[in-house]
Amino acid sequence: MRKFFGIILLLCVAVVAKADVIDKAFETAKAIESQIKQTSFPDRVFNILDFGVKADNPSEPAHDEINLAITTCSQAGGGTVLIPKGTFYTGPITMKSNVNLHLEEGAILKFDTNQELYFPAVLTRWEGVDCYNARPLIYAYGETNIAITGKGIIDGQATNDNWWPMCGAPRFGWVEGMKAQRNGGREKLLMYAETNTPIYKRVMTPEDGLRPQLLNFYSCNTILIEGVTLLNSPFWVIHPLFCESLIVRGVSVFNRGPNGDGCDPESCKNVLIEGCLFDTGDDCIAIKSGRNNDGRKWDTPSENIIVRNCRMKNGHGGVVVGSEISGGYRNLFVENCDMDSPLLDRVIRIKTSTCRGGLIENVFVRNITVGECKEAVLRINLQYENRENCQRGFTPTVRNIHLKNITSQKSKYGVVLIGLNESANIENISVSNCKFNNVAENGNNITGKVKDVKFEGLYINGGLVK
Repeated sequence: MRKFFGIILLLCVAVVAKADVIDKAFETAKAIESQIKQTSFPDRVFNILDFGVKADNPSEPAHDEINLAITTCSQAGGGTVLIPKGTFYTGPITMKSNVNLHLEEGAILKFDTNQELYFPAVLTRWEGVDCYNARPLIYAYGETNIAITGKGIIDGQATNDNWWPMCGAPRFGWVEGMKAQRNGGREKLLMYAETNTPIYKRVMTPEDGLRPQLLNFYSCNTILIEGVTLLNSPFWVIHPLFCESLIVRGVSVFNRGPNGDGCDPESCKNVLIEGCLFDTGDDCIAIKSGRNNDGRKWDTPSENIIVRNCRMKNGHGGVVVGSEISGGYRNLFVENCDMDSPLLDRVIRIKTSTCRGGLIENVFVRNITVGECKEAVLRINLQYENRENCQRGFTPTVRNIHLKNITSQKSKYGVVLIGLNESANIENISVSNCKFNNVAENGNNITGKVKDVKFEGLYINGGLVK
């Protein structure tokens, strides 16, 4: 009898210890959050109306005047560039240090869809590959202490009549003869990376059809994006690249277009995404660190990202790591989020391959409420896009992935793990104290080799998974 109680005690300690891994991790997250630098601006206001900008004037986009206001503000020591109530048309905008671009409630900033306005090309990344491509609609390079705030709307105006057909898909308006990435532009860029072509030679043209991001901040630090509504991007919506100390707070993203990711921190450190709404045509949040050779070359992982109190509706995944993740990833904390849509494919998704390689580790998720998702609550896939034309042999590892206190009311599977056939490179995975109801396939789906996968207090369709 004494031996029996001793065994029970050991089992209880083991379960509590696993639960404590997640709770203790979120204590670490508090320390990470304290390291995020906060933006601060002088009490100076530069109203774009004072620089000759006129409302309701689509025939004359006012980006020159808006950029002059931003430059003037920065050179004066910083402050706020005010977009007042009204509808204003613009081309590409370039942010500068110590400037808060503030959109009043009722302000709408609409971007012209004339592709020629976004060339000559600037240094950026496109799907994880370094290049010179079309200027993002709002761009910054090497700036410090910048913000986009307010209750206004930033509308990329992308539709099936302008940017979106360039993806090459008929359902987004493409027809034979249109310029599109499928005509060779995307393949050309990917081969530049595979052959280690110098970046200065990777200059993309309008004919290549590689659509620009709505917001792209490159090598910037101390950034705030707060309160605004972001609509209809040509491509990814928020794309911070090689940035540190970033806060995305209270932002609403609606972007049903192709590759319409909501927020894609790439090789970024110390990031907080909170209180946001995502309704997208691709991943809601997708963490990246470069594709194949380019990711390995810079060897700069994304790390220390906190996601909390967000709502995810449509999208390929709620919070995603990959697939352009060759530089690796560590330390993701996701909590207190609501996800619900028949067009939301997965809740937590990790996707990589032997093209990408890299180490993905330390993902902690708790207190997530899922109404419905199409496929799975958790999906880890080490065989993503197996037909990709690339150099292989870069074995990825995904480890230390822990989920706790997740309820889901409808999905096809609970957990999907797709490991490699040769070695167990998915390891130390736990799903504890979770309830997944109305699971169509009545369980989990695990293929390939995995190691140390534990389900503790996981109920699927009312039954305890052992």
